[in-house]
Amino acid sequence: MGKQAHIVWDWNGTLFHDIDAVIQATNASFAEIGLAPITLERYRELYCVPVPKFYERLMGRLPTAEEWVVMDEAFHRHYWAFAESAGLADGADRLLGEWQDAGLTQSMCSLAPHDRLLPIVRTHGIEERFVRVDGRVGDSTDGKALQMARHLAALSEVDPARAVVIGDAVDDALAAAHVGALAVLYTGGSHSRASLAVAGVPVVDTLADAVAEAERLVA
Repeated sequence: MGKQAHIVWDWNGTLFHDIDAVIQATNASFAEIGLAPITLERYRELYCVPVPKFYERLMGRLPTAEEWVVMDEAFHRHYWAFAESAGLADGADRLLGEWQDAGLTQSMCSLAPHDRLLPIVRTHGIEERFVRVDGRVGDSTDGKALQMARHLAALSEVDPARAVVIGDAVDDALAAAHVGALAVLYTGGSHSRASLAVAGVPVVDTLADAVAEAERLVA
């Protein structure tokens, strides 16, 4: 037997299949500030972290501080309404259960606000699958790297070299690299396959393939 992987799951767009809610909220917030709606394909081509950079790609310039406040508030107001009808990604519950039942560990590191993340994870009945769940604290629009460092530092029993981050964004791979972990990226969320490929890590189309790839990377 090789080493055993510890999986660090992303939430939005990975375990939580909320991309439809994201597009609906994005277009609802765009309507409030006079921007044209965007398609899923276009969103996946342009989306990036930090999020103001995404708006720069759309608008041709960075939003002003005042515009960012309006955009951010409008998006989240619409998102949390639409997210109520979103569910877990296909096979997510089963995969989480099988990983835990095999005696393996997994955690969650998300940029969703921590105070909103925990209730929705509990609503979907999967909180007990994770040894730790961390959402974002504060209003930072930066990427996940520093949060990932804090997340793994709190998991003192986990060697970062055997941790595999599974997420749907290039930023997940960057966060993994920041802490010396591995990464697998999933095409079911915010990025197109082509935009994920630039990260130089395995890209897969199902969460089952992501778990299998995590095992292969650490074996």
